[in-house]
Amino acid sequence: MTRITFLHPDLGIGGAERLVVDAALALKKKGYDVNFVTTHHDPEHCFSETKDGTFPVTVVGDWLPRHILGRFFALFAYIRMIYAAIYIIFCEHRPEIVFCDLVSVCIPILRLRIPHVIYYCHHPDQLLSQPNGISKQIYRIPLNYFEEITTGMAHKVFVNSLYTCRVFKDTFKRLQVQPEILYPSINTEFFDKTRIISLERVLDRKLPSDSVILLSINRYERKKNLGLAIEALAELKKYLSDEEYKNVYLIMAGGYDKRVEENVEYYLELIGLADELHVTEKVIFLRSPSDIDKVSILNHCKILIYTPSNEHFGIVPLEAMYTSKPVIAHNSGGPKESVVSGVTGFLVELSGDAFASKIAYLIKNPSCIQKFGNMGKDRFIETFSFAAFSAQLNEAVEHLINNKKEK
Repeated sequence: MTRITFLHPDLGIGGAERLVVDAALALKKKGYDVNFVTTHHDPEHCFSETKDGTFPVTVVGDWLPRHILGRFFALFAYIRMIYAAIYIIFCEHRPEIVFCDLVSVCIPILRLRIPHVIYYCHHPDQLLSQPNGISKQIYRIPLNYFEEITTGMAHKVFVNSLYTCRVFKDTFKRLQVQPEILYPSINTEFFDKTRIISLERVLDRKLPSDSVILLSINRYERKKNLGLAIEALAELKKYLSDEEYKNVYLIMAGGYDKRVEENVEYYLELIGLADELHVTEKVIFLRSPSDIDKVSILNHCKILIYTPSNEHFGIVPLEAMYTSKPVIAHNSGGPKESVVSGVTGFLVELSGDAFASKIAYLIKNPSCIQKFGNMGKDRFIETFSFAAFSAQLNEAVEHLINNKKEK
C-alpha cells in the first residue's frame, strides 16, 4: 500500500487545513495509507478527522519558537518546516509521496529521499506579507527567492483557482512550471451524515422562530474584512421596514486561536464596531465552532455573507452552496469562479451598502432565496463535488507513481 504523508505547518482550523484534510480523506478512500506530520496540533482547535483517529498525526518541532518578540514569523515557519521535513526523510516508515502546502522551503529536503513531492499553492506566501518599511523588504528578499526556487522543485504543483494560477505565474516569473488547477471541495459525506442541532443549542441563546439569520464564517483576521458584515447589517436598516429589520440577526462564526494576537485584538475590535453601529443585540459572535455546529448554523441560516477581497478561492461559499444557501460575496478572487451573480447569489462591491442592498433584495423576495440556493447546490455538484476533487487528485497521484515505475 502506497504511503502518503501530508506535511502542514499548523493543523488548526481554516481553509488551507480543511483542504489538506479533505485531500487526505479522498486518498484514503482510494486505498492509500495516509498520515499527517505537522509542527503544531491542538486537539481543542482542529478538525475532527485529525483527533478522532481517522488519521495518525505526528507533531514534530513544536518546541521551536514561532517568532522572536512578535517578529520573524516567516523565517521561523521555514525553520520549523525544514525540521519536520528532516524528520520525514529519516523516519522509520518513510512515505513514497509527501503532499505539502503553504511553505515550500521544505521541498528540496524532502526530495533527498522522497520519490514524489506534491505542492499545493493556496497563494504565494510573499504576497501575504505587508512591506512595513525597508527593513522588512530586505528581510523578505531571500525568503521570497527561496519560496520561488523551492516551489519549482516539486514534482507536481496544484493551485486552487484560475485566479491563483494567474497570480502564481505573475509572481514566480523564473519558473517554467505549469500548475494544475485543483478546485477545493468539501467532505459532503460528513455534511450528509451530521445531525443538525438546534440554533438555540449552538448559540446558547434563543432567537424568535421567524428570525432571518445572516451568516459570516471566516477566521478572526483583519484581511477577512469581517467588519463589513457588521456594517452591512447596520446599513440594512434603510432598506427594510422596522418590522422586517427586527427579525434579522447576524452570526459571526470563525476560527479563533488565543495564541494569535491578531485573533484576540480583532475579535474585540468587532465587538466595539457592533456597539458603535448600535447593532450589538443583533450580532452573535461564535469563536471556533465545532464541525457539527458549523454545519448546523449553515442549515439554519438564510444567506451567507462572504466579505474577504481577492480571496484565493474560499471554501465557505462552497459549503453554503452545498447546503442550498445563496452567497453574497465581494466581486474578486476565487468567488468569481464559484458564485454566479444573479443565479446562485450576488457579487458586489466592497462596501456595507452594496452588501446590504442585495441582502434586502433577498429578504424581500424569499422565493429567490430558495431559487438561488437550489441553483447553488446544482452548481456545486456539477463543478466542485468531492467526487470530482477525489478523482482528479487520485489521477495525479497515480500518474506520478506510474511515471516513476516507467523510468
